[in-house]
Amino acid sequence: MASKRSPLLPIFLIVLVDVLGMTIMIPLLPFYAVHFGASATVVGLLMSTYAFCQLIAGPFLGKWSDSMGKRKPLLIVSQLGTFVGFLILAFATNLWVVFLARIIDGLTAGNLSLAQAHIADVTEPENRAKSFGLIGIAFGIGFVIGPAISGFLSQYDATYPIFAAAALSALSVICTATLLVEPEHHAIAGDEASGPAGKRLGVFDWSRYAEYFARPGLGTLLWQFFFFAFPFSLFFGGFALYANQRYQWNGHAVGIHEISWVLLYVGMLGVILQGGLIGRLVKRFGERALVRTGYLAGGIGYGLLAWTRTIPQLFGASTINSYGMGVLRPSLTALISHKAGKREQGVVLGLTQSITSICSVIAPLIAGMLIDGKYLSTWALLTGGFAFAGLALSLTDRGDTA
Repeated sequence: MASKRSPLLPIFLIVLVDVLGMTIMIPLLPFYAVHFGASATVVGLLMSTYAFCQLIAGPFLGKWSDSMGKRKPLLIVSQLGTFVGFLILAFATNLWVVFLARIIDGLTAGNLSLAQAHIADVTEPENRAKSFGLIGIAFGIGFVIGPAISGFLSQYDATYPIFAAAALSALSVICTATLLVEPEHHAIAGDEASGPAGKRLGVFDWSRYAEYFARPGLGTLLWQFFFFAFPFSLFFGGFALYANQRYQWNGHAVGIHEISWVLLYVGMLGVILQGGLIGRLVKRFGERALVRTGYLAGGIGYGLLAWTRTIPQLFGASTINSYGMGVLRPSLTALISHKAGKREQGVVLGLTQSITSICSVIAPLIAGMLIDGKYLSTWALLTGGFAFAGLALSLTDRGDTA
């Protein structure tokens, strides 16, 4: 058993370091862009631009790694792009340079997709829910430490957290180069069905994507993943500026420091859930039950934000929502992985990343426009509504089709 688990330690460390760099930016980037004159809508456009670049480049990087039969070289390329993007961002002198930095980072952003493919390479189907939960743990720890770093360093200078994120990106390159061991089995270039992680689709292979959405059982799960990813992106696309307009702390509008504490709390709940509970919950209730309760909790938690006016109320809604988002990603990813053939893992996991990227292109724009128009409660209710739509869809899915 130890031999099967040990290959996951390096990928966990790599994802953790990458997530730390990303989570440092979550509370900071909206305010950093506002400093250069951006409105909430432009902040949404900035987030959408990064996601669009990721949507274009991510499947290409994943498909390239399958053709090469290796994950490691392109992981390093992706991490180097993130490092360069952070450095440009730290030295930005205007909003155009901020956009350039995010474009460079987005065009090389294939880390999570490649990490998921590596996990599929080295784990058996029955262990995947727990194995994919490692990514959730990395996100949880990242949300604990990353925002705390951002909130602390930003008190001295807004660029300090960005330099910290750049240093972490450099560290992730070192971790990948020295710790990651390629699995024995890889995709063979030119063989469409080869390798345990399969081959990914390009962003414009719409007819091929449609095949997977039309497949009985799998298609419904992919739509359920959309109803996880879209409200998640809608929430994070608007949360920082929403909180800045909605809540007060010690007589002033909340800023980077206070928002970082909320994200830290959410991260701690995620670590507790996905680090110690997700495996037990799956064994006791099964992934489908967790998906349904996850949507329910997410819909309630998101929706309650429409009625919150104080920081304690915000923490209460976040507690409910954290459970929902914490169980949805690993449970849905495991179910999708089970429905796909062993040699299609890379295609389907890459497809979930494309769904995430599409949501991350559209949702922040919507969030930014709503917050610009002072429709704060509408933003919260819309986010919760999408989660409830996912619940309705999951209730129709009996899991009895192949």
